[in-house]
Amino acid sequence: MAAADDLDLNSLSDDELVEQMHDDLYDGLKEEIEEGVRILLARNWTPYDVLTTALVEGMRIVGEDFRDGILFVPEVLMSANAMKAGMFILRPLLAETGAPKIGKMVIGTVKGDIHDIGKNLVCMMMEGAGFEVIDLGINNPVENYLEAIETHQPDIVGMSALLTTTMPYMKVVIDTLKEKGIRNDHVVLVGGAPLNETFAESIGADAYCRDAAVAVETAKSFMARRQGSGVARSS
Repeated sequence: MAAADDLDLNSLSDDELVEQMHDDLYDGLKEEIEEGVRILLARNWTPYDVLTTALVEGMRIVGEDFRDGILFVPEVLMSANAMKAGMFILRPLLAETGAPKIGKMVIGTVKGDIHDIGKNLVCMMMEGAGFEVIDLGINNPVENYLEAIETHQPDIVGMSALLTTTMPYMKVVIDTLKEKGIRNDHVVLVGGAPLNETFAESIGADAYCRDAAVAVETAKSFMARRQGSGVARSS
C-alpha cells in the first residue's frame, strides 16, 4: 500500500478510506486520522458511523494484536493518541447528536499509588471501543470513587494498582460499596501488574483484566450481559 504521506485521502472511496484509516490508526498516524475523520464528515457520514466504522473497528484490530503480543505498549499508545485526535473532533458532534454509548466507566488508580500508564491505556482503549470514560487520575481515596459514582452513575468501576502495598485498598473501595448497598449496581474491574484472578476474586471484584485489550473485551461482555438481562440503565 502507498505510504500515507503520498496518498490523497480525498481521492479514496469511502470503503478504501476507512481501510486506510484502520492502517493509519495501527501505525499511530495522528494527522492522517484527523484528516480522514474530517473527510468522512464532509461526505455526510454521521459522527457515530465515523466513530464505530473507522475508529472503533481500527482500535479493535490494534487491541487484538496487543493481546496477542504482536504490538507492544509504546505502539498501542501511539495508536491510542491517534484515536484521541479523531475523538477530539467527534466528541462535541456526538454529544449534539446524542449518539449511543456502549456504557459508562469510572476509573482511577487507588490511594497511595501514582502509576498511571496502564490506566491511561485502558481509558484510551475503552473510549476507542465506544465507552464514556471518567478518569479520576491517580492516588484516589474511596471518597473520590463514591463521589464519581454518585455524579456519573457508571455501569463499570475500574481500579488500578501497580504496587503490592496499594492492592489491598481495592478491597476497601469494594467493601464501602457493599456497605452503601450499591455494590451490585456496578461491574467492578481491577487491573495492574501485581494482581491476578485469585486476588480479584478474594476482594470481591467482578473480574481481573491483565491488560487494556482484555479490559475492553471484559467490559463489553459484561455490558452485553446486563443489556441482555434488561438491567442496563440508559445513560
